[in-house]
Amino acid sequence: WANWEFHLAFDMRVGPKISLASIYDHDKDKYRRVMYRGYISELFVPYQDLTEEWYFRTFLDAGEFGFGICAVPLQPSKDCPKNAVFLDGYYTTRDGTPAKTENVFCVFERYAGDIMWRHSETILPGDTVEVREDVTLVVRMVSTVANYDYIIDWEFKQTGSIKVTVSLSGILAVKASKYTHKDQTEDGEELYGTLVAENTIGTRHDHFVNFHLDLDIDGHANSFVKTHLKTKVVPNSYGIPPSSPRRSYWTVVNDVAKTESDAKIRVGSGETELTVVNPNKKTKMGNDIGYRLIPGPAVGPMLLEDDHEQIRGAFSNYNVWVTPYNNSEKWAGGLFVDQSHGDDNLAKWTLRDREIENKDIVLWYTLGFHHVPVQEDFPIMPTWSGAFELKPNNFFERNPVLKVNSLKPTNWVNCSAHK
Repeated sequence: WANWEFHLAFDMRVGPKISLASIYDHDKDKYRRVMYRGYISELFVPYQDLTEEWYFRTFLDAGEFGFGICAVPLQPSKDCPKNAVFLDGYYTTRDGTPAKTENVFCVFERYAGDIMWRHSETILPGDTVEVREDVTLVVRMVSTVANYDYIIDWEFKQTGSIKVTVSLSGILAVKASKYTHKDQTEDGEELYGTLVAENTIGTRHDHFVNFHLDLDIDGHANSFVKTHLKTKVVPNSYGIPPSSPRRSYWTVVNDVAKTESDAKIRVGSGETELTVVNPNKKTKMGNDIGYRLIPGPAVGPMLLEDDHEQIRGAFSNYNVWVTPYNNSEKWAGGLFVDQSHGDDNLAKWTLRDREIENKDIVLWYTLGFHHVPVQEDFPIMPTWSGAFELKPNNFFERNPVLKVNSLKPTNWVNCSAHK
């Protein structure tokens, strides 16, 4: 599609797997690899209720339930637009017989009125204006794990970016309460949630979604670079005037991660840019080619790291991890997570502190949600989304969308929503 090619597969544990994602470079007249494989590795959903009926509800949705097995048939013109193409998914049951989920994926072009790029030359005669519409390709799956519906979108952009969006909907997990009004509660009483309706409490909880991103930026050997922005003060000493009227400016300091411990990142803790580069290939300008991670909101766990349930979901301790590729290390929560003890997961693997510079590396990114229920979430929850993006970072010699043509005029429905 457009300047992208990739392989889409269905996995009974994690749902969609994107492989061999490559983008066409017009200047080099060839496809160049961006990602060898990407997929959801695990989901950690700890509820924050200490009562006997709830304290154990700390789920690992992919490993315990099967994110792919829980995928549901998509509804044409509702889950996906009319221009979507639908694909079935196949997997084996416990006795080895094949099973099919119809319409498990939909693939469609999306244009939501967004602008890819524009510029107006207002000084020149004629007021020259150039605009390009942002048309993207979306691969979508919906997995209904018990009460929650997860909507997963892999979105490929003509700019070279890959955007991944996780949207939450479905029905809140609730518990009964003797209260019909908040004023009836005693001072200091912990409800572990919000009174969303009479005699009904929506329990507070988290969602942590970990992605296994085996990036191969124009080759297998890559490095992980942390970029910090630093304020520099313009010197003014011994009565000598400064070299500029400005008193300060900011500059960048790049730090190449040597080992796994160097690459454990909590988003928002100081690093401004996180980039996977190929140090063996450079642009004509001499820059390392790469792809930058544009993370979602800075959300991390609030549980103590030595809490048993947090030990099982320890991949959420950091938003970003980087490991050397190992074929046995596929699932951030471990191979067998049901009643696990956290002795085979991403946090354990990285204790070896292996070298990751100029190696075949895997980027693990965790997207997080803290959910404090509100009355509008009940009885059905409006869709709540979080996303991250992989964006070219000196990967091309110039902007790859220079050859993109404008859309043909289309008649759209003016209004389809009614009271």
